[in-house]
Amino acid sequence: MKKISALLLLALALGALAGCNTVNGFGKDVQEAGEKMQDAAKK
Repeated sequence: MKKISALLLLALALGALAGCNTVNGFGKDVQEAGEKMQDAAKK
């Protein structure tokens, strides 16, 4: 399970880096990814 989570986090990080143009945008992307992971963990 930890490997899957790590791969998912890596994929989200790469997607965030590719999809945002500013540091502020990157911060928002990382925050959203973290919130989604927390929501998934609560289920």
